[in-house]
Amino acid sequence: MSDALMLGLGGLICLIGLIAIRMPIAYAMILVGGIGTAVINGPGLVLSQLKTLAYGQFSIYDLSVVPMFILMGAVASKAGLSQALFRGANAWLGWLRGGTAMAAIAGCAGFGAVCGSSLATASTMGKVALPELRRYKYSGALATGTLAAGGVLGILIPPSVVLIIYAIIVEANIVTMFMAAFLPGLLAVILFLLTIAIYVALRPEAGPRGGTPERAEFVEATLGLIPVLVIFGLVIGGIYAGIFNPTPAAAVGVFLVFAFGLAQGRLSRAHIREALLETASTSGMIYLILLGAELLKIFMSRSGLPQEAALWVANSGLAPMTVMVVLLLALIALGCLMDSLSMILLVIPFFWPVLVEVNGGVYQGAEGSGYGMSTEDLKIWFGILALIVVELGLITPPVGMNVFVISSLAEDIPMGETFKGVAPFFLAELFRVVILLSFPALTLWLPSVLS
Repeated sequence: MSDALMLGLGGLICLIGLIAIRMPIAYAMILVGGIGTAVINGPGLVLSQLKTLAYGQFSIYDLSVVPMFILMGAVASKAGLSQALFRGANAWLGWLRGGTAMAAIAGCAGFGAVCGSSLATASTMGKVALPELRRYKYSGALATGTLAAGGVLGILIPPSVVLIIYAIIVEANIVTMFMAAFLPGLLAVILFLLTIAIYVALRPEAGPRGGTPERAEFVEATLGLIPVLVIFGLVIGGIYAGIFNPTPAAAVGVFLVFAFGLAQGRLSRAHIREALLETASTSGMIYLILLGAELLKIFMSRSGLPQEAALWVANSGLAPMTVMVVLLLALIALGCLMDSLSMILLVIPFFWPVLVEVNGGVYQGAEGSGYGMSTEDLKIWFGILALIVVELGLITPPVGMNVFVISSLAEDIPMGETFKGVAPFFLAELFRVVILLSFPALTLWLPSVLS
């Protein structure tokens, strides 16, 4: 093993160690990437890279969509869209056994389509739906488990910030990734609703029926869904139809959410200020992680570690599908230890070359021998699978970030109960992964039709 390869392996171990002692991942990647590159090629190269790297990385046009979608989600949470979504969904579903929990899932899906963040979806919808679930005396496990699981819908249902970052890393088309995410996202909603139906069929006392709304209340709640449908239709529908690129579409979404909030009288100057500060803080964090990831990628590329790993796996004799399953299991395990964005930025540069090599090398149009698809299709298929298993990390012990968020809102319910409640949704997610692994066409069909 060459000295550079040993250095790359040592750098990877140091990175994991720094993350384990709670150093922010952006700083850990900058430190390891900078020192590693300096050892291999001298400090002059690092200084030369830093001179232009930040500008080159942050000036990528596709990245401009990130703060816009973050701002849209931040304003939406202040403008009361979450209340309108849940109220409308509850008017339609609340009379069913477990219906209020189903309404929470529908609300999470709708808000995720505007917000694009799992943690924000879980937090916002938790504040809205938890009081209603308590009022109808839902079990603590089902109430909190539903909201923790519903939050993961925000990471996949377009627009998704993590999906955008993945597309930039592997040089995929963002619009194509949004198209590919639609059916798997819809499948998640259906499976979650079925999970609740089975849960309350086995334990009827866990999810009592809600009340039937009066006609006037039903109509008012249903009309409250129209702004969300209009915003989603114009933003995502405009992207699918080719009317907008993602960045102009996000700008339209921000304008519409602002207009809705101002028209409803729910956006004060303080709310707008909070939304802007939240957007600046989150965007700054993402951009710093991107810089660290680029420095780390330079170091690892010069050490030859990703290339060596790809060749080793390709020559190992493992079946292509076995390699895919192993990588997805590794993502689930890592998802228990770090947030989704950091994991995508840290792991995908290592995993992606492995899959390309297993698929038979870099193909642009021809089908690779490994997975029977082109590299472009493999980008889409793996990206959706990767985001789904990243979702699983948000509801998996010992970290389970969504579980912590919901537990902070329901302090009287033990965290163990929340993990019990989220377990059936975890199994539903695993079932979804099996379906999408078995039938790649579910992911690839819509992009092939609309592109």
